[in-house]
Amino acid sequence: MRIVSLAQNVPGPVAVARLAAEGAEATKIEPPWGDQLERLSKPWYDDLHRHVRVERVDLKTAGGLARVKAMLAACDVLLASQRPSALQRLGLDALSLRAAFPSVNHVSIVGDSAQPEEPGHDLTYQARAGLLADRMPLTLLADMAGAERAYGVIQDVAARRGESRVVGLYDTLRDLAAPLRHRLTCQGGPLGGANPAYAIYPTLDGTIAVGALEPHFRARLYEGLGLADGADPSAIFITKTAHEWERWAAQRDLPLVALKHQSG
Repeated sequence: MRIVSLAQNVPGPVAVARLAAEGAEATKIEPPWGDQLERLSKPWYDDLHRHVRVERVDLKTAGGLARVKAMLAACDVLLASQRPSALQRLGLDALSLRAAFPSVNHVSIVGDSAQPEEPGHDLTYQARAGLLADRMPLTLLADMAGAERAYGVIQDVAARRGESRVVGLYDTLRDLAAPLRHRLTCQGGPLGGANPAYAIYPTLDGTIAVGALEPHFRARLYEGLGLADGADPSAIFITKTAHEWERWAAQRDLPLVALKHQSG
């Protein structure tokens, strides 16, 4: 598979890195100033581009655009993450590509497939999906889920000719937010704190996540704690360290894990 990617930031590079690691021949076109991901996280940028050839090209010049179109003549997939109007001005939108390079597949990553021109980023998509509280998210959920979807779409179209597909980052969050939308994980919901066997608890030195959801796990948890089924175990969990509880759970084959806090 031969890929030319115009996609910057996170979703496109993550998808392309995975495809390149599996043997795809990938060339990434960056603007003259580069990809801002390199400035935000140089180690991650370097890791994602280990197997990707990077060229910096000014697409606003006739020479730069000609260079990219020469690459397209010998590729299977063009991956882009620009707004449709920007691609159209460059003649790199799906319709223009089909006319000029009928065998090349066009995959476009947008913020929202229903409103592809609307500006946004992972943070705003998570906010709209109801997945943010009062703190910054611990990961780029829309970007990483979108990368996974883009990877699958590119694999699907690679053996075809002239296909056009759109991957919406907010679209992926609609699926990921379904448990919240159906009140399964909302505050006080069945998996949102109402079940004492499926919850997060403070310990002597940290925090643990307990996932004794199935009846046999739940029975084993309460038996091991010496509590009646459904009782609040928080007063017992505070008496030992998180890692002591992990060892205790491992001896009883229970799903219990100490929260890992990232720092630095």
